[in-house]
Amino acid sequence: MLRCADGSFYVGSTRALEQRIDQHASGKGALYTSHRLPVELVFAEEFANIGDAYRREKQIQGWGRAKRQALIDGLYNDLPRLSKKLRFRKG
Repeated sequence: MLRCADGSFYVGSTRALEQRIDQHASGKGALYTSHRLPVELVFAEEFANIGDAYRREKQIQGWGRAKRQALIDGLYNDLPRLSKKLRFRKG
């Protein structure tokens, strides 16, 4: 996961992490990151199977900002709580 200059996160997967980071840093990685330079690697996981890596990428892409930040910060116990949708009462 990359943190972009505007504070947003970019989630992706690759077979060659260092090369992919260099591509993003030079503005050639993705259109999204090319407009939000510089970028910084803030979280990475390694998988033996590309299918598992892709599933994890899609999972994290579906998360909100707070849950992504908790993952980056290593606050794994907070992840289930951050998955629950907040419900507001009228009143």
